[in-house]
Amino acid sequence: MSVDLNALKTAGPTITALTAPFWNAAAEGRLTIQRCEDCGEAVFYPRPICPHCWSKRLVWQDASGKGRLKSFSEVHKPGHPGWLPAAPYVVGLIELAEGPTMLSFIQPGARPPQVGDALLLAPTAIGGRVLPAFKSVEPATEEKPE
Repeated sequence: MSVDLNALKTAGPTITALTAPFWNAAAEGRLTIQRCEDCGEAVFYPRPICPHCWSKRLVWQDASGKGRLKSFSEVHKPGHPGWLPAAPYVVGLIELAEGPTMLSFIQPGARPPQVGDALLLAPTAIGGRVLPAFKSVEPATEEKPE
């Protein structure tokens, strides 16, 4: 993909009091998710109560930015015309190391994505804002003795 993603004319996220910590961290290039102070489970998407134990004691913590690709789709016909210059592009379900799954843009890599790929957070300027995106962890190349 050779298009400047930051130049896309796309709609921005809807920011509410509940989601503001997530979007503020994203603007700084960080991924933050909620964790329940009662049961210890990580929670994503942002919500007012823990879906595991129903506690209201959710706090924001930075995530590691590591994950695995659970599923993906190559988008050829975007749902919003602002994405047309970037098509085809890949979005995927990323199982975060902390447990929750999130949907995100997957940056192009050296090879096509595969389910199970290790991914790392790669904050990306898209449509005038920094959003959490991911990129494949390229396997280290072994140097062979000469």
